[in-house]
Amino acid sequence: MRVTKYIHSCLLIETNGDRILVDPGKLTFLGGVAPETFGAVSAVVVTHDHADHVDDEAVRKILARNPAAVLLTNAEGAAAFAKRGLQATVFDSGVQRIGATSIRAVPAPHAPVLAAVPPRNVAYVFGEMLLVPGDSYAPDLDACRGIRALALPVSAPWAKELETAAFAERIAPKEVLPIHDGFVKETFLAQRHQNFEKYFASAGIAFRSLLEPGASCTFSP
Repeated sequence: MRVTKYIHSCLLIETNGDRILVDPGKLTFLGGVAPETFGAVSAVVVTHDHADHVDDEAVRKILARNPAAVLLTNAEGAAAFAKRGLQATVFDSGVQRIGATSIRAVPAPHAPVLAAVPPRNVAYVFGEMLLVPGDSYAPDLDACRGIRALALPVSAPWAKELETAAFAERIAPKEVLPIHDGFVKETFLAQRHQNFEKYFASAGIAFRSLLEPGASCTFSP
């Protein structure tokens, strides 16, 4: 499995000949990445309906460029998409296949946020190798303990660094891929990535920084 990061929480997952785009949000497309970057996409998966995880206009262009691609999200997100003129398939639980790749939905409540009701959040497991939790460190995700790789939200208004580390240790992946860091200044972000890398190494967890947009890493079973 090859995973490419495109700013904040946007990931392109390539496995079994399938290309699956996850959480293409507004921060992604403010950083020089264009919707045209994403060709031959089989599916667009959105964990929850927040602007930093979904840019409607970009998704519209991506789906137009990839007419066979399906848009997958939870029921609340699908209803919001419908009001904005986008048709999504509800994927709240169970397993779906995109080509030869399995995707498993794991309902996981969004972390509390200031002065707002959080949207419904669903985490997704790709090929039983990579967990993308959206904006959640919920106990529901502990069922994924021991997974090969975790896309870890490392910076958020709702998260403390110690909570972030504790969540990763609960999941106990072999590797961590940092996400949700698109609003952090580069110098500070590099320093925090270095700190996480050192910390997780002591727990036997590899930390794949991927600071540059379009940087990739590969995971094997």
